[in-house]
Amino acid sequence: MAQDMRSPIESGCPDGFQYMHPLMRKNYGQWAYHEDPRPGVLVHVARSGDKIWTVRAGTQRILDIFTLRDLCDIGDKYGEGYIHFTIRSNIEFLVADEAKVEPLIKALEKSGYVVGGTRNSVAMICHTQGWLHCDIPGTDASGVVKSMMDELIHEFKSWEMPNRVHMTTSCCQINCGGQGDIAINVQHTKPPKINHDLVSNVCERPSVVARCPVAAIRPALVNGKPSLEVDEKKCICCGACYPPCPPMQINDAEHSKLAIWVGGNHSNARGKPTFQKLVAAGIPNNPPRWPEATAVVKGILKAYKENAKDWERMNDWIERIGWPRFFEVTGLPFTKYHIDNWRGSRASLNASTHIRF
Repeated sequence: MAQDMRSPIESGCPDGFQYMHPLMRKNYGQWAYHEDPRPGVLVHVARSGDKIWTVRAGTQRILDIFTLRDLCDIGDKYGEGYIHFTIRSNIEFLVADEAKVEPLIKALEKSGYVVGGTRNSVAMICHTQGWLHCDIPGTDASGVVKSMMDELIHEFKSWEMPNRVHMTTSCCQINCGGQGDIAINVQHTKPPKINHDLVSNVCERPSVVARCPVAAIRPALVNGKPSLEVDEKKCICCGACYPPCPPMQINDAEHSKLAIWVGGNHSNARGKPTFQKLVAAGIPNNPPRWPEATAVVKGILKAYKENAKDWERMNDWIERIGWPRFFEVTGLPFTKYHIDNWRGSRASLNASTHIRF
């Protein structure tokens, strides 16, 4: 394969080849297999016989410059100066000399970083921006991740789970997030509170009306000013109206809760994609450590670890034992609110050329 870099462009990511380890460029597309010598370490073997070792450590999603410099210094001193970050905010150091692996691990652990997150472990929680960056967060996803991973360090560092566990969390109900074995999401329980004095100056009312998925918002005249009103019988408290219209405040210290969903998985060679299902709702959104949500997640992981078969993903385990048994072994209460009986989108979905009932 040609090693020349592509021509620079005015936008988009730079050519990644310039940052790759020389062995990765040499064997690009020619890797035969990989092995897992120990938790947090991978070794990839090329058809040419070349080997490259990867050491993975967990880091926070939003890195300060001091931490970033510290990690780069470790990579320069104990590695070979090549790193990259995974989609789950882990840093990976790449070395062609096996003798450098152990000193690199010791240097990372001495500096307070946790090496792990490979094979059948609890992977780093994939999360969104949180209070530091996002403009509409109902919770601090970064803080939830920090609190939970502090208590799941052992599961990140070891290979004791039946299979890999992917977890996600998000700050709101409508934008960021992801599919995972366990998802921790915001759950608004009250319709938005509208500041009618600001709506006409801040919001483009037709766009806000169109954004509501259940047609619960309509134009209104309040105190002689153009504004909006919400039909609270229709409102599903999703918060879709809040980003284009900040005066429709839905985040609330008391009524914005957390909810836990489980069983999501992308399709693979053995099965179709599976969708997450709600298993715990109304969990207090309780910073800075979110103990209630952490306890629920730890309980689910404990039940999965003790009852699932080897290499059985969480959705496979739940499908095998059934939902009644899942609630029994996790100790979570099952209520009428867990029943998926909402049919509000049938009319709109029937308008699609792809979906028919």
